[in-house]
Amino acid sequence: MAAVWLGFGVADPPKSDLRPGEVRTLVTGLQIPWGLAFLPDGSALVTERNTARVLAVSKRGAVKEVQRFADVHATGEGGLLGIAVSPSYRTDQWVYAYYSTAVDNRIVRFHLGGTPVSVLTGIPHADQHNGGRLAFGPDGMLYASTGDTANGENAQNRHTLAGKILRITPDGKPGPGNPFGTSAVFSLGHRNVEGLAFDPHGTLYASELGLERFDELNRIEAGRNYGWPVVEGKGGDTRFANPIDVWAPEYASPSGIAVTGGHVYVACLRGKRLWKVGLNGQQPQALLVGSYGRLRTVASAPDGTLWVMTSNRDGSGAPISTDDRILQLLP
Repeated sequence: MAAVWLGFGVADPPKSDLRPGEVRTLVTGLQIPWGLAFLPDGSALVTERNTARVLAVSKRGAVKEVQRFADVHATGEGGLLGIAVSPSYRTDQWVYAYYSTAVDNRIVRFHLGGTPVSVLTGIPHADQHNGGRLAFGPDGMLYASTGDTANGENAQNRHTLAGKILRITPDGKPGPGNPFGTSAVFSLGHRNVEGLAFDPHGTLYASELGLERFDELNRIEAGRNYGWPVVEGKGGDTRFANPIDVWAPEYASPSGIAVTGGHVYVACLRGKRLWKVGLNGQQPQALLVGSYGRLRTVASAPDGTLWVMTSNRDGSGAPISTDDRILQLLP
């Protein structure tokens, strides 16, 4: 595939015309969308888990395929998952993706339409708990979440990349100053983190799917242990970091998150809602409850809106004819 020029415009995007609280359906007919990242012009790149496609979505909802990966192995919860855009995209045009192959999970980088180059390979892979979210930090490092591959012992084992949050350089080396020396591991004790996002002060937040008792929203700190499988939720054990907030899985099963306006927004699968969690102790507020089905991803757009992607065709939902969708709302 030749290099792709999106042609969606390069000017800074204007503010949205949505009213606060208003929801607009921007895109319909997607096939299990998973990852979403914005380009400098305000358009977005979206991954589809099972088709292995990367789609470019304009600010007005026009969609076109710009990349497809031949070696994606989509079984169970695996497939083409997270995506991130280089902080220097205007000059280097690198895009990063996390996906499953037949032998591992891996992170690659590529120019749109170009051949992907492996950045980090050998992340353990299974039908369940593959993690998969990517986010660049204000330090220029790439952060990646991995799952425990349904084996809780992996989460406490510092010698495996499973059940961790990783921090690497853009070319795949362990980030300088990582807490465990030459390891890519940034934090451990995670069951299955599917949401990563930074606030304006550089603090990293992560959403984590629990087992039967508690799902979690955590503030991530270098070298901290988040308890799984010893602790699920708040454990009262000083060895482990306590979450900011917890929910019963029936009200959450959290995936993607976004931070904006002093709140963390948490997209929920089983809970079929968008949690709005205040960072200053405000009572969490449930939005979109049951209105659009399973919610996989939420991301903060350059125009001030939130883009929310449904996941009703993933085998656990009840899709309608227009699924899966991208919703746009002004918080």
